[in-house]
Amino acid sequence: MKDLNSQVVPSITAVLKKISDDKTLTLFNSIAGVDGDKNIPLKELGLTTKQYHTRISGLLNAGLITRHKGKYFLTLLGKVVYDCQLTIGKALTYHWKLKAIESIETSASVMSGIPDGELAKLVDTLIDNHQIKDILMKSMCIHSSEIRSTVSKTMPPIEQKITI
Repeated sequence: MKDLNSQVVPSITAVLKKISDDKTLTLFNSIAGVDGDKNIPLKELGLTTKQYHTRISGLLNAGLITRHKGKYFLTLLGKVVYDCQLTIGKALTYHWKLKAIESIETSASVMSGIPDGELAKLVDTLIDNHQIKDILMKSMCIHSSEIRSTVSKTMPPIEQKITI
């Protein structure tokens, strides 16, 4: 994909592929953690020199890191990707709680449903991370508005008699 300046803009797939390898992700996280203050020891990462340079090249090409005065830093895109990756890591710590909420939400929608407020209380009780909670609440609001829209389209209009 090209932008207005005819530079290659990385796709979501390309960015995710670059950090999908465990060792590349560890390297990426190491670059994010050191802020250019020190070198990243290859032995700690379990990489050969060639593997290191191949992975660095991929991260550079994806636009996730940049080199300045011999040190590697995250680009602004890299910082956003790093933050999203941290959010995914936080969500994974709630895996079983998320599955439980999802199970309740699914079984409730098959039956008569539970009020939005009750599901929100459940999320508030089980999830103590505000960022994850906000994501879930936003998705529940979208989901419940879609259900209301579907129901209003399939239900006949309610006629009201007004007497004067």
